[in-house]
Amino acid sequence: MTDTSRTTDPTTDPTTDGAQRVAAVTGAGAGIGAAVAELLAARGYAVVVSDVDLSAAEQVVERITSAGGTATAVTVNAGDEQDQRALVDTAVETYGRLDAAVNNAGLGAPVNRLADITPEQYHRAVDVTLTGTFLGMRAQLAQMERQGSGAVVNVISIGGLRPAAGMSPYTSAKHGVTGLTEVAALDYADRGIRVNGVAPGPIDTAALATLSEERRHAEEQKIPVKRLGTPEEVAKAVAWLLSDDASFTTGAVLTVDGGASLL
Repeated sequence: MTDTSRTTDPTTDPTTDGAQRVAAVTGAGAGIGAAVAELLAARGYAVVVSDVDLSAAEQVVERITSAGGTATAVTVNAGDEQDQRALVDTAVETYGRLDAAVNNAGLGAPVNRLADITPEQYHRAVDVTLTGTFLGMRAQLAQMERQGSGAVVNVISIGGLRPAAGMSPYTSAKHGVTGLTEVAALDYADRGIRVNGVAPGPIDTAALATLSEERRHAEEQKIPVKRLGTPEEVAKAVAWLLSDDASFTTGAVLTVDGGASLL
């Protein structure tokens, strides 16, 4: 795990006895993860921006620090236990604590019928998406329990709430993350720690940018609000779940999908 840091003077938060709140975000080099990291930094958090692609994480840090925020970039393979522990260690060693964690890193597999999915494709999706979330929470919750407080948000997807044909690795992994979220919420509810999930629907990220205009329009028409969501809209939901405004919310999975999960 590689560490590059660029920081500015922190803005203190009275809810942490004058200390700046600290957040760690996985899969934060682009898309939803980057939007979450930048929004949290804009709201006063010191953010540990992690991604398997260090250069992508560094670009997010550059945008944060250019805007006057505080951030550190680290390389993290979400499915690696040592990397996940080192992510938490970086937050504590650099900023003194860990108040918020967002487990966003995940992988899918080519769309195909179950019998045509290879074991390698299945394990790759599950190792990063499900096992990676478990390993991340394992390290994060241990630190938060030592502090006596904290909040975790797992980025799940509506694929973790309902089935999707041809997506058995992704769907099973995301359903697993839903279960992990709910069990962890029960395990730590009396420890001052909240664990929630956010379930995005079709979001305008790089994966959808490759679609033709015709295909993109067809996808938009499948959504009740007739448009794709944005990473920033998901980030706002994550920020709310991490905030004191959601102090009585734990074990919830908040859909941000334009009504797509209602169909």
